[in-house]
Amino acid sequence: MKKRTKIICTVTNDLNYDQRMIRICSTLTTAGYDVTLIGFKRKTSKPLIQRPFKQFRIPIIAEKGKTLYIDYWIKLFCYLLFKRVDILCAIDLDTILPIYYISKLRGKKRVYDAHELFTELKEVISRPAVHKMWTWIGNHTVPHFKFGYTIGECYAEELGKKYGVDYAIVRNATILKPLHLSEKNEKYILYQGAVNVGRCFEQLIPAMRTVGAKLIVCGEGNFYDNALAITKREGLEDKVTFKGYVPPDKLTAYTQNAWIGITLFEETSLSNRLSLANRFFDYMHYAVPQLCIKYPEYEKINAQFEIASLIENPTPDTIAAALNELLNDQNYYNRLQQNCIKAREVYCWQEETKRLLTVYKMISDE
Repeated sequence: MKKRTKIICTVTNDLNYDQRMIRICSTLTTAGYDVTLIGFKRKTSKPLIQRPFKQFRIPIIAEKGKTLYIDYWIKLFCYLLFKRVDILCAIDLDTILPIYYISKLRGKKRVYDAHELFTELKEVISRPAVHKMWTWIGNHTVPHFKFGYTIGECYAEELGKKYGVDYAIVRNATILKPLHLSEKNEKYILYQGAVNVGRCFEQLIPAMRTVGAKLIVCGEGNFYDNALAITKREGLEDKVTFKGYVPPDKLTAYTQNAWIGITLFEETSLSNRLSLANRFFDYMHYAVPQLCIKYPEYEKINAQFEIASLIENPTPDTIAAALNELLNDQNYYNRLQQNCIKAREVYCWQEETKRLLTVYKMISDE
């Protein structure tokens, strides 16, 4: 019996809610790899949801800041020091140091999965000392990761400029499943994903004053309390509902029944401007037209399949106008919905799987 190649992937988030990593690790497991996904365990972490791949959480002593990373990196390094493994995968810069040093020390193969342009995140570039640290980490490690992949053409191009690497593209596209369009009982607007700084909640929430539908927010993040405060300040508690973290299996019901999806980012960083968010594909796959920021990756797909109302300057007025058009212009809405049905056949995880498996076959065969 042929020995299964052992892959360990490392993240710094809650394993239950990372849809990209759930898809990637499930796909690799189905393809015959022995996969383990490692993250950290917070005090508030809920029990792990059973997956087809192995999962392991490392307890941390701090919830944020340098102490969190140093503690996690040391524990991760020690855990990996004697763990049986063939390929080590670092997801973003915040796990790359232990992977780099363990792979060198033990002579193991390594691969970099870039979900973000990490050194270009707003929370990084706005703090000079933090930016300097992550820039050093990136320069010190990424050029030595021959194999890698990222979420879109823009990120791949930028990583090539910055580090001299040539990485594959594995988009965050949703798994293609049969679609059953049914009549929706309520016209509600959905935001799903991290409730973080730079996601336009300062503009979106006030816009709801003049929008003829409710907004449901599924997710949490570093702007969650601020978003709640804005909602209360605007007196919009009856129009904006926050659901907190919603597991992927339950999130599906919210998505497929939504009338409009929201994919908005402020141009606070290059990482935002060049992004290609998971939710963009989730709305597409459930034939939900969306209000989307007019950034390069979204423009390219929308030029091929018009599935979204693109907005260049998100303000309460421009957001409200665009949302009301989607709510009230049935012909426009139907056109976008039919285009979603066509686009989902092209932009789906089944197609991205081919690229992912090509990368790991190249690593395995080297």
